[in-house]
Amino acid sequence: MKREKKILSKEVISWAFYDWANSAFATTVMAGFFPLFFKSFWASNLTDAESTGMLGIANSLSGLLIVLIAPFLGAVADITFKKKYLLVFFMIIGTGSTASFFLIQQGDWILAMSAYIFACIGFSGGNIFYDSLIINVSSEQSRNKVSAFGYAMGYLGGGLLFVLNVFMYLQPAVFGLASQVDAILFSFLSVAVWWSFFTLPLIRYVKEKSGLFEKTSSINLIKKSFFRVMQTFREIREYKNLFYFLIAYWLYMDGIDTVVRMALAFGADIGLATSELIVALIITQFVGFPATIGFGFLADRYGLKLLLYVGIGIYICICFGGLVISSIYGFYIMAAIIGLVQGGVQSVSRAVFSTMIPEGKDSEFFGFYNLVGKSAVIFGPAMVGIVNYLFNDPRAGIISLLILFIPGLLMLRMVQIKEQ
Repeated sequence: MKREKKILSKEVISWAFYDWANSAFATTVMAGFFPLFFKSFWASNLTDAESTGMLGIANSLSGLLIVLIAPFLGAVADITFKKKYLLVFFMIIGTGSTASFFLIQQGDWILAMSAYIFACIGFSGGNIFYDSLIINVSSEQSRNKVSAFGYAMGYLGGGLLFVLNVFMYLQPAVFGLASQVDAILFSFLSVAVWWSFFTLPLIRYVKEKSGLFEKTSSINLIKKSFFRVMQTFREIREYKNLFYFLIAYWLYMDGIDTVVRMALAFGADIGLATSELIVALIITQFVGFPATIGFGFLADRYGLKLLLYVGIGIYICICFGGLVISSIYGFYIMAAIIGLVQGGVQSVSRAVFSTMIPEGKDSEFFGFYNLVGKSAVIFGPAMVGIVNYLFNDPRAGIISLLILFIPGLLMLRMVQIKEQ
């Protein structure tokens, strides 16, 4: 009789620690200090509209590059049974690029953009293999809770380091630093160390499914992965339910990722102070930790699809709310509401997708899952940045996200979801 995996086994906790680890990048760098520091330090010679536009383009370019390689990475992982090795490889790219921020001089926005693009590739590439390893550490019945636990650990870990980094920023002298600029640069270094160190539990305790791999040349491996990707493209079209879900996911996840990456730039553009925006991000993180776990339990009780409807519907309301926000208190309310649903929508989406994957193709299909999620980032941030620039109004950029959320919600209606 097959032994049922415990929901919070050593493997699950070790797996979830990678979310704890790399969420430091998502919080301190992607959502927190990088957008603000890019605008005020590296791109200080550009206008607000220009720097926001460049930030949107950087996010979109990183998404485009990961789109081009994600399916092939997944195929290689399934052929070679080397998910953990590939995860570590991309973790090194991400941490090395993040650490390099420390060396980039004021005004050198092109170099800062380039390093950021590589850091995002490391972050997104590692997540392909992290997401696919959920198959190894959980049963189908426990997957939604395990997925929610991973995202919740990410909120907590990323939030704790971000709070420390905020203290460094507000009180640099306490940490022996000369200025707030030095504090932010050292914060980027702390992310690289945190991300590297807390990857160790996954490396040590998460076991991959074993399989036979015939050693071959790099050329043959590339050929095999290419043909496997082409086969998967054909298969995905045959799995109509999965195909419809990926379209819906592409649309609404584009909106969610754009909110994550551009929210603080939006706040800065409407005149809110940097310290106030940082507090808003902390609110999102610490609301997100219990809310994501609660979202997972509610999804088990009331249905995965219903909770996705609720989460996407709330994001639509947030877009309209952006039209009237003029004070920091309104921004704090928006930050808390985002924290209530952001991790929950992501974790439920991952759990739903994991139930649709053919056996033995988890990395490959999660490669397409990440392709869909990250290809969305090609469009969303660039759209917000361009609309902001054309209308010279950040609120126009936020309301443009309805182009993504509303069709995503409608497309989700066509998906039949297997409730757990």
